[in-house]
Amino acid sequence: MDLQSLTKSLGKDEPPDGLPPVLLALWHQGRGDWHGAHEIVQEMTGTDAAWVHAHLHRAEGDPGNAAYWYRRADKPVSAASLQDEWAEIASDLLTR
Repeated sequence: MDLQSLTKSLGKDEPPDGLPPVLLALWHQGRGDWHGAHEIVQEMTGTDAAWVHAHLHRAEGDPGNAAYWYRRADKPVSAASLQDEWAEIASDLLTR
């Protein structure tokens, strides 16, 4: 799967089969389901989940909590638009 396919799938009712949980969380966020996305990543560990978690709290408008998760992800606080950051995270995770 690539970024274009993932983005296109946001218009469907169900996520693509076989998405890893961290990308599933991004899929939910991409559809505007912050709570569904957060429910997934809050149960996860690792820097990838922390990066998505940071993005979610940034989208929520909680910069202090987002900064905490960016540190856990070992990433700088993003200054990109939320849409661009979503694409950056998705692209990075999809290329692994």
